[in-house]
Amino acid sequence: MIYWHYLKLNLKAVLEYRLSSWFLILAQSLTTLFYFIGLRLLFLRFDSLAGWTFAEAALCYGVTGAAFALAECFARGFDLFSRLVIQGSFDRILLRPRSTILQVMGANTEISRLGRFLMSMGILLSILPMTGISWESPKIITLCFMILGGSAVFTGVFILGATFCFFTLEGLEVINIFTDGGRELASYPLPIYGRWISRFFTFVIPYGTMNYLPLLYLTGRVSQWPLLYMLMPLLGFLFLLPCVGVWRIGVRHYNSSGS
Repeated sequence: MIYWHYLKLNLKAVLEYRLSSWFLILAQSLTTLFYFIGLRLLFLRFDSLAGWTFAEAALCYGVTGAAFALAECFARGFDLFSRLVIQGSFDRILLRPRSTILQVMGANTEISRLGRFLMSMGILLSILPMTGISWESPKIITLCFMILGGSAVFTGVFILGATFCFFTLEGLEVINIFTDGGRELASYPLPIYGRWISRFFTFVIPYGTMNYLPLLYLTGRVSQWPLLYMLMPLLGFLFLLPCVGVWRIGVRHYNSSGS
């Protein structure tokens, strides 16, 4: 597949400057760790938030951090898409007989974000024994679904943000509300926010399907329809469909920055 060819080329480029790459991976790891320390300090002051314990919130934090790191690693090309439009490089992409989505995804692969992913997974694995959850096979599968589905949601938001560049040339800072801001928001159980915020980030941008709803199943807060809550994170992949549709509309309305 063409994307894997792009991935190998990006990996070779990274390995040309190994020391710099290792320092960047370390910096990404420490950033994730410091955010987690902030979460811990918050719960040292408050025993719980809206009925959620530190271990449950940390579980949410680890899942969100891992999901965002995966999306940022493999779909970073959409986050930096404005450069392709401004430089006119997207014109060359349109001339190639391959999917524009795969080409943009492969244009920039942030291998250094694996540091953030590994740290998030380390936090997640260290928290699991503290949650009091009986980690049977269905719940382990649900946890994996949460990470993969969350990565799909973040990727969809990156695609939507890139689509605006077809009309504005430069990326809009307001999109960061739903990417970096969405990561911070999804790092906590949604009930701690207002009702309209929780509903918006469940039914419009489905961050709630990657953390809050399956977390209800993991923590035993729901007893009916467990399979539904278990599969809820997979809706993140369904969210990709309208995002890709919007992207195709943007491609049809694209005018070269030099025209």
